[in-house]
Amino acid sequence: MKSTFIRLGTASTVVAAMALTACGGGGGNPGANGSTTPGTTPPTLGGTAGTLNIALTDAPACGFDAVNVTVKKVRVHQSATAADADPGWSEVVLAPARKINLLNLVNGVLDPLGSVSVPAGRYTQVRLMLDPNTGNGFANSVTPTATKVETTLETPAAVQAGVKIASDFEVVAGQPYNLVLDFDACRSVVNKAGGGYLLTPSVSAMAAAGSGVSGYVSTLFSASGVVVSAQQNGRVVGSTSVNPSTGAFAISRLNPGAYDVVVVASGRAAAVIGNVSVPGGASNIVLGTVASPITMPASLTRSISGTVSMLPLAPTVRPYVSALQTVISGKTVAIQAVDAAAGTGAYAIGSLPVGAPQYATYSATAPLVFSSAVPTQGVGNYRVDAVAAGYSVKSVASVNVLTGDQANINLQLTP
Repeated sequence: MKSTFIRLGTASTVVAAMALTACGGGGGNPGANGSTTPGTTPPTLGGTAGTLNIALTDAPACGFDAVNVTVKKVRVHQSATAADADPGWSEVVLAPARKINLLNLVNGVLDPLGSVSVPAGRYTQVRLMLDPNTGNGFANSVTPTATKVETTLETPAAVQAGVKIASDFEVVAGQPYNLVLDFDACRSVVNKAGGGYLLTPSVSAMAAAGSGVSGYVSTLFSASGVVVSAQQNGRVVGSTSVNPSTGAFAISRLNPGAYDVVVVASGRAAAVIGNVSVPGGASNIVLGTVASPITMPASLTRSISGTVSMLPLAPTVRPYVSALQTVISGKTVAIQAVDAAAGTGAYAIGSLPVGAPQYATYSATAPLVFSSAVPTQGVGNYRVDAVAAGYSVKSVASVNVLTGDQANINLQLTP
């Protein structure tokens, strides 16, 4: 089956309310094109307009201590096909443009960008505008964990012209609408073959409010890069990193439905909470408390690496590779997943536990009761899937890491 793959890099909201109107570039008097100037309050326009509040957040990033972008404005339009010079744009202008480290925005932190009064109606286009790098400046940059040195993040002209974000939201006359731009730093930074880094933004737009899950993992391992994801049928719908000091996590803006919540930490067996039913509205499902946090036994970890080739070739496409296990009959979850390199298709999935996952069926009664769940594939065995937009999913049914790292696990994608 041909797959159109969508990964939502949804970080979480751990605050009950958003105060989005008082930050740099925030509220202002609308100009002729609907833009705002900082330091003033949007006027009330009776039954003809509502207020759009915009904030920025981030999903977990990988391999960097900092991912910086400099935001100068956000534009919205009711037409998905509106061009830059068309009338009808409303915008929040940050003056001066603000450099933001996306990695400060994980696990629920929201950075308010500002507010603007907009005509009531449905909006189907959002554009995030970034400043370019000039001279030796670092308007957009990364600090790799390996080097600890800030490095220019190359920003193509098309990105500077505005990151076009698909959206569909409605602003009601006389009411505020809180919009969050979720910037997935991990999927937005590409290692260039000749060296350096390229920004290929992966950004989604969504409402700030929504139902979700939250909880705590043990502080015995909360500092070991713990990532929590909400999944459906092995597909990551939302994810967040855990607060390293407190073990707290939260994933919000989940659509109503049933989810499997997967917790992965370096040097630990994975924990899976199955059948977590998220209702509509703004409900929060609690998974673990300070007194009864989620615990995970120690485990050796291994890696799986290889190449994903594509026929026909698509040099700019980055295949997505997942290592999955079936924890109980029919319930498959992704333990780890990475983007393969554009062009070469090389990938490496690390921190794969050798030990069996721990599984618990969700219960509102704390603490959750976990037990070892030997995967259907067998202890230390993973199914490896590769997928890319416009190509059929390809799988290697069983890759065993029990005896060591596994290399040359190669897959070929075709339409």
